[in-house]
Amino acid sequence: MQPIHTLHDFFVRSGAEVRLYHLGRRVEPCEMATLEALEAGTAPWPAPWQGQARLGLVFRLGDMPDPLIWFLALPLDEQGRLDPASRDAFVQRLLETLGRNVANVGREDGQAVDNLMKDNPLAFTPSLPFQTMLHALASHDLGRAASSHLEPVEAYLSGQQTLDWQALGLQGLADFAVRMGDEESRQLVRRLPDLPTAMLTSLCYCLEHVAIDDRLAQALRVRGEAAAEAGDVETLCACVRAASTSEAAGDWFDSLLADVHACGPDLLAAIAARGWPLLEDGQRLPCYLERLASCEQADFMRVARDLALIPRLRLPVLMILREAPADSSIGKRLVALTR
Repeated sequence: MQPIHTLHDFFVRSGAEVRLYHLGRRVEPCEMATLEALEAGTAPWPAPWQGQARLGLVFRLGDMPDPLIWFLALPLDEQGRLDPASRDAFVQRLLETLGRNVANVGREDGQAVDNLMKDNPLAFTPSLPFQTMLHALASHDLGRAASSHLEPVEAYLSGQQTLDWQALGLQGLADFAVRMGDEESRQLVRRLPDLPTAMLTSLCYCLEHVAIDDRLAQALRVRGEAAAEAGDVETLCACVRAASTSEAAGDWFDSLLADVHACGPDLLAAIAARGWPLLEDGQRLPCYLERLASCEQADFMRVARDLALIPRLRLPVLMILREAPADSSIGKRLVALTR
């Protein structure tokens, strides 16, 4: 029998029912093959966040009645590849806890497996929106019913009932975002102009993790631009992040990046955090990096380095930095770092 060296080995050999989710830039499903490639050293992590591969693992071993959930942050090197030492230590502890015959793990081992996370240096606690989105997505993927919080959210957003929006839970908004179909999207577009700002922001925390249609992205743009005119940067950034899952947001990004007064550090951070796929553009990426460099309050190198860890952006980012004229904002930032 082959020895177990990786998390992928453990889950395959134990016969676990497991679903993986990215918990870095967005909450979204992650293929087991992606983890396997990272651990084998054959591919970098596709969506790193702050130098880590952040994962939610929802799994059931043996005859456990309910799945366990692990939140793991695997450290990555400058190339976005796994730094294996802490992973190796965790796998070793896992095997020592369960014994070597992981294929026979049963109900009585569940607490022992769960206890491994209590003093695990790889463990982390996601923000509340990430936790609620993971619960909503995993419940949907496992064919389970949504939480009881969904029904009042649907009633409120459809206009069928007049409810106190402050009583609507974030879990209900997350369930709504995950299960939103065409009709729900149309209803939301109609309701969006009148949503209270605080509720809109909470809803955006959920929408930023799911694909939305162009119609909803445009409605978010209208609310975001109205917030910008009112000086409400938080709501503007929330709308930008939520709209960024739609290709239609690319035009909005271009408009924002063309306006030097709009490009404060919070907006630039929002674009990098959730809108990175839209930066895969030969004109938009250089414009973004130039705006980032010209914003004195922005941590230029931290954001640029974080973007360069994304495999699809790595070479374009490095080329832009390397070829930046000395008198450009990027060139001046790079010169200042060498002093």
